[in-house]
Parts: sequence; structure tokens; C-alpha cells
Amino acid sequence: MGTDIYGFIETRHPCAAEDWYEGEPWSVSTPLYPLYDGRDYDAFGCLFGVRNRLDWTPVAAGRGLPADASEAIRHDYEKSANIDNAIHGCTWVAWAELRDLDMTVRPAARGVLQIHSARSVIHQYRIDDQWPEEVVDLYSIPPFDVSPDQALPGRWDLPDVTLKYGPLTRQAALGPGTGWEHVFGVMEALGRRFGPDGVRLVVWFD
Repeated sequence: MGTDIYGFIETRHPCAAEDWYEGEPWSVSTPLYPLYDGRDYDAFGCLFGVRNRLDWTPVAAGRGLPADASEAIRHDYEKSANIDNAIHGCTWVAWAELRDLDMTVRPAARGVLQIHSARSVIHQYRIDDQWPEEVVDLYSIPPFDVSPDQALPGRWDLPDVTLKYGPLTRQAALGPGTGWEHVFGVMEALGRRFGPDGVRLVVWFD
């Protein structure tokens, strides 16, 4: 079964630290959907350590629900967890952390091999020291005449499919065209009002 992501962007009230302030310190600004509605395991692994098939060092894995989460988020999460045993991976990340990410960072995997049809990615393989035997048997074309440690990034167009190989970076997993640029754009705008540590994304998965 596939894994989906759920969550909310929260902001911290500028006066939350004041003695006279009686409201919740954090409140919901917007749900993650429809800013992000994808199911990209490379991004999930990169950010949160979920479906981490490429062995990223995650940015914010396993932190749990924030102790001071807004009542709206706590209610939504607990309700989801009570009716769905598959809920897992609850964590959060501040805009300050996302803003300062080194987007050149790569996972432990040497590279990624994608096989595309005209409409979508058919298969994606983690590549370390060997090419997948079934792919070599089907497509006897470069880069399969050299080992992965010698192969250069490339693209090979065949009659029915296109093969793409190369290393993956955070930029490729989270940058323009992935959907995460919309999330980061909203968090950046909110950060100008509430400060980079006053904006966070709270997520969980099923």
C-alpha cells in the first residue's frame, strides 16, 4: 500500500511569551493540502525519514507531535490515530530549519534510475554498486556497459520508454516542480510576520 502525508502549517502568536497572553501559543494557518498533494517518497525520506529508501539523513524525523501543538492539530491527529492504526511518523519542522537547508546534500545511495513512460514514472530504482538485473536484461544500452561508480548521469530515449540516471540531491527532491516549493513559499511569507522560528510544519503519515 502507498503512504500519504497529512499535516498543517502552524504559527506562533507574537505575544505568546507575555505573561498577560491567555490564548494558545500556536494556531493553524493552513492545512498542507492543497499546497502539497503528492506522494513522493524521496521527499518524505529526505525531510522526515519516512519511506527512506535512499538512506537520506532526515531533516526532522521522529519528533512526535509538538507538546504545545494547537488544539485543532492535536484533535485532528488524535482522531486520525484512533480510527487508523496505520498512522505513524508524526513529526514537525520549523521554517528556520527548512530555510537554511543545504540543497546540495545527497542521500547515501549512489544514484537513482528512473524508467518513464509517456505519462509517468513506471519504475524507480536505487542504485549502489550494481545495476538491477531485470533492467540490464531488458535495456542493453548505456550506462549498463559500465559499473555505476563509473557511469555518468544521462538520459536514453527508447521507442516506448525513457531511462534517466543520476545522483539525487535535496534540490531535486524538494525544489521547483516537486510541489514543496508551494509549501516553502507560504512558510517563507509567514516567517516574515511571525519569524522563522514562529512557523512550523506538523505532519504525519498513513
